[in-house]
Amino acid sequence: MSQSIAANPDRLLPADPGTRSIARSLLERVQDLPIISPHGHVDAAVIEHNTPFPDPAALLVSPDHYVTRLIHASGVPMGKLLSGGANPSESREIWRTFVQSWPLFEGTASGYWLRTQFESVFKLGADLGEMSADASYDVIAAKLVEPDFRPRQLFKDFNIEVLATTDDPLDSLASHKAIAEDPSFNGRVLPTFRPDAYLNIAHPAWSANVERLIETASDGATGYTGYITALENRRRYFVDHGAVSADHGVLTPATLKLDRSEAERIFELARAGKATAEDRNTFEAHMMYQMARMSVEDGLVMTIHPGSFRNHHQPTFEAYGADTGHDIPFATNYTEAIRPLLQDFGTAKDFHLVLFTLDETVFSRELAPLAGFYPSVYLGAPWWFLDAPDAILRFRSAVTETTGFSRSSGFIDDTRAFCSIPARHDASRRIEASFLARLVAEHRVSEDRAHEIIVDVVDSSPRRVFKL
Repeated sequence: MSQSIAANPDRLLPADPGTRSIARSLLERVQDLPIISPHGHVDAAVIEHNTPFPDPAALLVSPDHYVTRLIHASGVPMGKLLSGGANPSESREIWRTFVQSWPLFEGTASGYWLRTQFESVFKLGADLGEMSADASYDVIAAKLVEPDFRPRQLFKDFNIEVLATTDDPLDSLASHKAIAEDPSFNGRVLPTFRPDAYLNIAHPAWSANVERLIETASDGATGYTGYITALENRRRYFVDHGAVSADHGVLTPATLKLDRSEAERIFELARAGKATAEDRNTFEAHMMYQMARMSVEDGLVMTIHPGSFRNHHQPTFEAYGADTGHDIPFATNYTEAIRPLLQDFGTAKDFHLVLFTLDETVFSRELAPLAGFYPSVYLGAPWWFLDAPDAILRFRSAVTETTGFSRSSGFIDDTRAFCSIPARHDASRRIEASFLARLVAEHRVSEDRAHEIIVDVVDSSPRRVFKL
């Protein structure tokens, strides 16, 4: 068996030998810096309880919609991919389907993350395509039962310093509290306030969520007043438990400041089930404005992730639920949509607003100019379908001439796949080194300055932007 290409020390670095040499030096400068992960979806309870990882299919295939979507596109029914962990024979069969589909992932970001994990985390020692499905399954399964492969040890081995989770506003945050109070654990696991299901009237559980929210946290107030009070109180609860940011997954980045009476009117219509589609859009835009106001007051960094048409294939959603590979990006407009918010809060002291997009066309046209003027605005890292090597390079090329390096958030892995975190951050560091190496080779940035910049991009930026 030949060595996996994931073991090549020059992976993702420039092909030109001279530029590659510069990139190697820059990468060496940051390769061993700790991982700062200020936005992701790992379950804090897994860290608290040091829960063993499940079998290979349940860990690496079934929950990863990057993986299942492409295999499904080749004609494999979703039901044959999403039931890992039910029993060993079923999990092994899912793994066999995955290995048979492995050639589909050549050239994809998913293939790169997986190949890197197989090499650096699971020590397969060869490319997956050169091993039998059963042999690779057995190697990984054997790793998963080792005491040193529990989440807490991997947290340390991966050199993670900060890991942020994504949490419901009414979550007790008991796991975060237990981790913070555990003297044997040296990292930081921080909650993130994610109120989408409480702001979006179109969410099927919105009415029930709002009732629970008001009942739990409104200090006895009712109606719209109780709703706003409860959101403010729960945000403070998150701050008290270590949160540094509030994250918002919205259809569009629209913002709007409504008169209180109009907001109350729509709120009551929604509770009665009589809100129109226009009402829903208007209210969510108003609540995004309110979230910004609250961030100015309580200090939580506000991050916005718009531009995804969720659950595009209704039959798949009905059969298997959300996050099963058919959330599809669409064009996003920021300049007009975010303006009402920025008029009032764009220059507010200590307000940090991190803007993400799935629409590459807005990087240079809208986001870079916004971040190049408003002190509050920072560029979110390339996200989701854009968190791939070439897309990260395109992002750097699109925004740097307008904003430089200081206005970006640092890398965001945004992952549920705990074992992919180091692979993703390593890839980002290699791409940053490659981009900077080109500027050095073209005599646009000095090599000494490039060494300072890459440390700032990898380490200082996420600390600064997320107030760590």
